[in-house]
Amino acid sequence: MKKDKILVIGACGQIGVELTLALRKMYGDQNVVASDLREEHELLKGSGPYVSLDVMNKEMLHVLVIRHNITQIYLLAAILSATGEKNPLLAWHINMQSLLNVLDIAKEEGLDKIYWPSSIAVFGPNSPKADTEQHTIIEPTTIYGISKFAGERWCEYYNHRYGIDVRSLRYPGLISYKSAPGGGTTDYAVEIYHEALEEGKYECFLREDTYLPMMYMPDAIRATIELMEADAARVKIRSAYNLSGMSFSPKEISEEIKKHIPSFTISYEPDYRQQIADGWPQSIDDSAAREQWGWKPEYDLEKMTVDMLKNLKK
Repeated sequence: MKKDKILVIGACGQIGVELTLALRKMYGDQNVVASDLREEHELLKGSGPYVSLDVMNKEMLHVLVIRHNITQIYLLAAILSATGEKNPLLAWHINMQSLLNVLDIAKEEGLDKIYWPSSIAVFGPNSPKADTEQHTIIEPTTIYGISKFAGERWCEYYNHRYGIDVRSLRYPGLISYKSAPGGGTTDYAVEIYHEALEEGKYECFLREDTYLPMMYMPDAIRATIELMEADAARVKIRSAYNLSGMSFSPKEISEEIKKHIPSFTISYEPDYRQQIADGWPQSIDDSAAREQWGWKPEYDLEKMTVDMLKNLKK
């Protein structure tokens, strides 16, 4: 039986760190190669092989895949929504070309599986706001959303045209205590916990009534692995699956924090990210993921807040 060898590109990012550690637990430390442009993340040090890699260098990537006998790639490298608006052409180039490099190498080398994350950023102001369905109006207005939507089309194309087993999830905002957020519009929901403990107050860059779909990182990691482990016949959507955990507003998360830190205060100074958030759904319908490969979230706002504060205090 052929042994799985996994390459995680962007392993030092918000998702990458925890996903790499979870995959190493499953497949064995030596069978999961972590790579990034950045210095190796503290949490990854000593846990398995690490390679400095620029995913935009296709030749270097190709050599790495052959040298390490890679059978699966998780491509997590991307420029996110808020950062992308500052340099749209760079964001488009990196988000698109990195995916095309990976898909092309997967085709040439006959790799078993590819994972590439999409995002709720594919939805736009004309998409339904509540319980946004899997198949609906998709007219993204940020360069991040545009690149993710284009990427979904490429994934489906490579699956239909070349038989590449590529799988994807439309992540909501992700919340984690282990790694810092990477320049997204939902970053406030991570920052607020840190500031509550360190400063006792937080200035939010979104309005108090801005509802956005969110997910606690343990759920996101589990969803990713469950999708990748699912039998190929059950994975019927090859663009990207809607994925949902919970939805809340800055006001609601601050009230949840106050149950644990009664003196905590929040103020609001909406900036350019408010406009991005206004174009996104408030809640997501992920029934396709639930029905086709059995997805079910474990964390709600209350359970996540208890866990976040407990771990950040450590």
